[in-house]
Amino acid sequence: MTIVHHRYLEVDGRRLFYREAGPKDAPAIVLLHGFPTSSYMFRDLIPRLADRYRVIAPDLLGFGLSDAPTVEEFDYTFDALADLTDGLLQAIGVGRYAMYVQDYGAPIGWRLALKRPESITAIVTQNGNGYDAGFIEEFWRPVWAYQAEQNAETEPAVRSALTLDGIKWQYITGVADETVVSPDTWNHDFQKVARPGNDLVQLKLFRDYATNSVLYPKLHEFLRASQVPVLAVWGKNDPIFAAAGAEAFATDVPDAEIHLLDGGHFLLESHLDEASELIGKFLDRRLR
Repeated sequence: MTIVHHRYLEVDGRRLFYREAGPKDAPAIVLLHGFPTSSYMFRDLIPRLADRYRVIAPDLLGFGLSDAPTVEEFDYTFDALADLTDGLLQAIGVGRYAMYVQDYGAPIGWRLALKRPESITAIVTQNGNGYDAGFIEEFWRPVWAYQAEQNAETEPAVRSALTLDGIKWQYITGVADETVVSPDTWNHDFQKVARPGNDLVQLKLFRDYATNSVLYPKLHEFLRASQVPVLAVWGKNDPIFAAAGAEAFATDVPDAEIHLLDGGHFLLESHLDEASELIGKFLDRRLR
């Protein structure tokens, strides 16, 4: 039986929660979650990797069990969240690691890679974009409008993503049999998003998401120069990031391994067995 430790660490005055499992002297993999979830999304993946890897899964500030200061108390940007994540990893002695990125975890991971390129041993991206390709306009058009101008017309559309139905939509859309996705997932996430003041945190990050595409050319330079091993394991029915986002990684890493599975945005909820087997074999080939 795999023992998963549930820990807290203070970084720059902020208390961050993280899950940790596996031998401390094993190759490390850092699991970076997306919106609106937390390290809870990796609860079933962690035991499948921890027999041979040191697995670290932090909650971003404002998410999960990490501190969630108000927007008046903390300037929520992807830069700031990446710096806190980097501080956590440095504090617990994770100097070289593979990363698994999904959704918001991708721009966090790209910032970590650009800050410490020598630290990254491999990349697993699961519906985590690093290219302009793959953004599904139907979903992103209201977000882009809100980024351009915040007013009574643009805000309600993005606020819908914070509702219970909006979060559930992310989990079940694109899944052939939605009964395989536990309702615990969207109810768990909604409880955290619904905390007083957290709506403003999420709106701030919706606005700051505009900074991520600016980093893409630097990310592409890093990928070309390092040829770091890349696995894109993607829910091809994701209504947010299309399969083109996965296929784009082969532009700069020609031997990137790309697998399009018949799932949605939160692939681990419906295709855990298939995804974890692909991830485990990829890491075994590339790291061990």
